Amino acid sequence: MPSSVMPTTIPGSGPQAPAAVSAVGLRKSYGDKTVLDGIDLRIPAGSVFALLGPNGAGKTTTVKILSTLVPADGGQAQVAGHDLAAAAQDVRGAIGVTGQFSAVDGLITGEENMLLMADLHLIPRGEGRRIAAELLERFGLTEAAKKPASTYSGGMKRRLDIAMTLVGDPRIIFLDEPTTGLDPRSRHTMWQIIRELVTSGVTVFLTTQYLEEADELADRIAVLHDGRIAAEGTAEELKRLVPGGHVRLRFTDPEVYRAAATALPGSTADDEALALHIPSDGSQRALRTVLDHLDDAGVEADELTVHTPDLDDVFFALTDGAGVPGQTAQSAQSDATKETVR
Repeated sequence: MPSSVMPTTIPGSGPQAPAAVSAVGLRKSYGDKTVLDGIDLRIPAGSVFALLGPNGAGKTTTVKILSTLVPADGGQAQVAGHDLAAAAQDVRGAIGVTGQFSAVDGLITGEENMLLMADLHLIPRGEGRRIAAELLERFGLTEAAKKPASTYSGGMKRRLDIAMTLVGDPRIIFLDEPTTGLDPRSRHTMWQIIRELVTSGVTVFLTTQYLEEADELADRIAVLHDGRIAAEGTAEELKRLVPGGHVRLRFTDPEVYRAAATALPGSTADDEALALHIPSDGSQRALRTVLDHLDDAGVEADELTVHTPDLDDVFFALTDGAGVPGQTAQSAQSDATKETVR
């Protein structure tokens, strides 16, 4: 599907909570390669925002710009109410960043890593020890606190990494592919940590290679492709952009099947299976329309199944299949999400 037909933002879908992060016309090039070509973002406070895109799409560059690590070539941005260009130091005081590669020092203990971060934040030693102990307990690392971080598992190191990020009590956290390389159990643990952060009022800007992760966690998702935001919305809104969704009705009585086919002239018939396929975006309104037609005809299906595209389908449609995300140990085109009502 050509990306030109995709709206940048789903009309009327944007929440109006105060923005923790906003950007207009953000641009960045490296030599003659344009990485960001004028992107706009608005991330409500206390939410999870996920930025998806093929490898090399500019996700990490976006994080680096918004966290003041590299300057933008153009555009304007505000983070935590501070202008990115004019008040970079104020921005740094309000954010935490966990990059793709762990900042944990394996030569010292988990506790020492935490105390080092407290020193960098100029927190008094006694207060720093209190904060370190609380965070180590919160992240299930108290027993391992006195052990060298080099002995930690990948999941433990990632938890320590985020705990270190929280030492300065940031209200906005940038997580750049935080679960890459983790086993499924550790990944689910990280998801729970992220949910708890948001419950406490923290805003999370997440980049991820795992479409399931964005679907599970994000309040809003943007797909970055060719330096632009190809589409943005909730997971359900994005799924409805992709064609292929349909309602499947199956019957056991051939006469009822034929009556339903007459009542639903836009359906595709499968005479062998006594099934009808009706194009649908999966919305409640579309499903109600189908059921109303059946009620008017006085017929009832024996099985109703709603098939909706998933984020894999959205990703491939918006990026023309470029840069298959890292989670696709599954098939490149995963099965459509199904919800069956019997």
